[in-house]
Amino acid sequence: MIYNFSAGPGVLPEPVLREVQAEFLSYKQGVSIVEMSHRSDAFATIVEQLEARLRRLMQIPDDYAVLFLQGGATLQFSMVPMNLRETRRFAYLDSGVWSKKAIADAKHFGDVVVVGSSAATKYRELPAWPQTISDVDYLHVTLNNTIEGTRYTELPDTDVPLVADVSSNILAEAIDVKRYGLLYAGAQKNIGPAGLTLVIIRRELIVDRQLPSYLAYSQHVDSLLNTPSTFSLYVAERVLAWVEDEGGVEAMERRNVEKSSLFYDALDASPLFHAVVSGTERSLTNIPFTTGDAGTDEAFQRFAEAHGLIELGGHRSVGGLRASLYNAMPLEGVKRLIEVMHEFEQEGQDVSYKNV
Repeated sequence: MIYNFSAGPGVLPEPVLREVQAEFLSYKQGVSIVEMSHRSDAFATIVEQLEARLRRLMQIPDDYAVLFLQGGATLQFSMVPMNLRETRRFAYLDSGVWSKKAIADAKHFGDVVVVGSSAATKYRELPAWPQTISDVDYLHVTLNNTIEGTRYTELPDTDVPLVADVSSNILAEAIDVKRYGLLYAGAQKNIGPAGLTLVIIRRELIVDRQLPSYLAYSQHVDSLLNTPSTFSLYVAERVLAWVEDEGGVEAMERRNVEKSSLFYDALDASPLFHAVVSGTERSLTNIPFTTGDAGTDEAFQRFAEAHGLIELGGHRSVGGLRASLYNAMPLEGVKRLIEVMHEFEQEGQDVSYKNV
């Protein structure tokens, strides 16, 4: 049995993969989903069902539009300031690598005010929330830091629209959409394969800024401007159907709390491994950990691969190890990881692994 702990593209539910496999050669019209026109009635139904399921799962009000875009969360680093600019002043909380990249791109479109940063601690904790924030077009926050393994659980009220990157925690825990002006997420972690990006935006924030067509949110409302990533949309709709069948976001969050708690407890009790993040800011979905020695970390990664556990390497910018426990990762996978860690502690630090 192979367990995939990749941070993205992440593991998908096995029942969905089997369903996709069964339908791949012929979907509805006798052709593959990857051959089907995005203007066909059959594909239009897929998009309608995808939006309907997402609205139910996240309780998205009618005064919010749901956009299906491409370019990943990275393109949203530019599209957000392009489309929400009024004063051309934007506030950001700098909590990790991805917020740092978002800040760099936003600077092309106005003045960026960094209202809090944890860079000095190498992002091992979250920056303090600003007591007051005003005279900006929005406040941007990365709710879950995929690389660093930190997560916001409390969001004080703000007087400006709140914008959040939710790429690695969307559908993994409850998110109160009404608290935000805009949410965006790459799909390749909890929703489906790479190629699809979701934007959930309060309709009153959608203003025609005379931007190039694809870069304007106003051009994507209630329509498909161009040929979308049809396969990604199709698989995403099937994944959301699976989430609904499994009990919705509430059930996903309950499972993710159980999985992450089990793994954090194992790390806290381990004589060799330890979690990078401590306290209440620990992520439910992305858990960086280490032995404290780069060579031993690499040895464990090879040992784990030999035992069917793949993609446990930390992000290239920070090194170490990381286990991503997205919705489709079963509890059995976490238990197996803990077992392999124990085996490595007892016998796996053999020179044969360190020198492979």
